[in-house]
Formats: sequence, C-alpha cells, structure tokens
Amino acid sequence: MRFVSFEHRVHQGFGLLRDDGVIDLTGRLSPGVVTLKQAIAANLLATAAEWPASDSIPLAAVRLLPVIPDPAKILCIGLNYEDHRNETKRPNSDYPTIFTRFPDAQVGHDQPLVKPTASERFDYEAELAVVIGKPGRNIAEADALDYVAGYACFNDGSIRDWQRHTSQFTPGKNFPGSGSFGPALVTPDEVGDYRKLPIQLRLNGEVMQNASLSDLIFPIERLIAYCSSFTTLAPGDVIVTGTPGGVGDRREPPVYLTEGDLVEVDIGIVGCLANRVVAG
Repeated sequence: MRFVSFEHRVHQGFGLLRDDGVIDLTGRLSPGVVTLKQAIAANLLATAAEWPASDSIPLAAVRLLPVIPDPAKILCIGLNYEDHRNETKRPNSDYPTIFTRFPDAQVGHDQPLVKPTASERFDYEAELAVVIGKPGRNIAEADALDYVAGYACFNDGSIRDWQRHTSQFTPGKNFPGSGSFGPALVTPDEVGDYRKLPIQLRLNGEVMQNASLSDLIFPIERLIAYCSSFTTLAPGDVIVTGTPGGVGDRREPPVYLTEGDLVEVDIGIVGCLANRVVAG
C-alpha cells in the first residue's frame, strides 16, 4: 500500500494512494487520527486495505506534503556509499555519520525546491528514507526491519558552503524547503527486499547518480540498531540512509542547482520524487 499526506482546499490530512486518486482517511480509521504519523503509531495502516474508493479525490486536485510532515526526528546518514565516501575523500569509519534535518526543511512531491539566496552552491542528494513504525530502544539488527512502517524517496538538498562553515553539517542541511520527501510511504510488503532497489537521480533528464541499495556501507538494519542505541525511535521518525556518488559538488566542474531545474529521485517500486527548483 501507498500512503500520502496532502492538502485539498482548506483540508489537510492523509490518505491511501490508489491509481490516480487519494482515498481520504483523515479521522476515519479511528476518531482523532488525523495524520499519517498518528495512524502509524496506532497501528492502523493495515486496516486501510479494504477501504472503499468511493471517496477518492483526484490526485491532480491535491497538494502533496512531505510523507511525514511532522516527524519528531529526521536522522540523516552521511557517507554511506563507498563511491560517495571516496569522492569526498573522507576516511573510513566504524560508525555511521549522522546529522539532523528539521521538518520545515522538506517539501512534498511536485512542490518547489527552494534554492536559498544565501548561496550558489545548492546540491542534490538522492536517498532512501525509512519511516519507523513502532517505538524501540536498543533494537537488535536481527529485529530491525520489524520496526519499519515503510519507505519513501528523499532528496537531501545541501547548501555546500554552509555545510562546511564548521565540522557540523546542520546549517547546510536545514534551509527551509531545501529538501524533498515523497511522493508516498510504501509499505514493506510492497517493497520486498530493499537491497534489490535501484536508486537514481536525474537532473533535467540527465542521470547524475546511479546505484543500488545493496551498495550501502551500513545497511538499514545496522542504522536502525545504531540510532536506537542512543535515542528512542518513535513512530513517524525518519532515517535517511545516505546518497551515492555523483553529487554535483564533487564534479569537475561542479554542477549546482539553479532556478528552473527539474530534479528526480527514482527508487524503482518506491516511486519517483520530482521537484522543480525555484529561487528563494
């Protein structure tokens, strides 16, 4: 199944994506459950399978929001593909590199990706996002995938000069609307073995990043186990698993995003996240 968060006229909620429509589930799976994060926490997603399509809203009539608009935590993994680690000339590490993004730093599918006025070094990063489905602390790797509610595409848009002001990445990863998250949460039963997923980024139709999720240095099971060792993971929390080589900042000459560019993150069955760049 595929779930989206959306706005329709003055209404904001979540629903089941089916064909070219959204079945609005806001407040319907259970009284008071009005966000996708709440539905995940209440373990209600499975009950949506048989929901009738009679109340479907045409997909073209809604504005898609980030898959989880209100996550408590967005934990992003850096340097998690060998070709990207090599192009950045960073050393090997026994542990994942982790930084955080704030909720307002993301937009949804087909929404404007905002290039900040503060920089000309706005870069793309294709990534797979993992959404946590139930609370957990000190999760064993063998059990980690049981804690996954679903997967989505993510563009970890990066303002490279701000990212390098100090050794901490946070400023360059959190300009409002500089990343994107969508189109939908795809449940694990539909995805199957995540290691078989391709991951590709296209800029104005040209392939810039092309890899497989089997190339992750730290697999998803390890990331969930490690993150849960220092913080309690909660339903709706997001772990963004890292980007392959081919980022614009490391090309010769560098390639940065400019107004009007179309950026697409394509992860096979998980979907294709597309955004146009606008000036901030």
